[in-house]
Amino acid sequence: MVQKRFLITADTGIHARPATLLVNKASHFNSEVTLTFKERSVNLKSIMGVMSLGVGKGFEVTITAEGHDEGEALAGIEDVIKENLGEVIA
Repeated sequence: MVQKRFLITADTGIHARPATLLVNKASHFNSEVTLTFKERSVNLKSIMGVMSLGVGKGFEVTITAEGHDEGEALAGIEDVIKENLGEVIA
């Protein structure tokens, strides 16, 4: 299992377009990928789950990947976040 924390810096937070980018990227991998926000976790391959969290600007999220391609999955998702949403915390 691998995980990283991210700070969301985009003015609109994780709204529909970046959520779709995250879900599409996560869906390319076989690993289980989870987004955690305020002690609530959802499958990052579910657009409804991601949108239900209502992650806004200035909040921290944790992405966890578990499976045989977990490293690749987390790296790909990190790229999407850095290009569209925020920055790595740890």
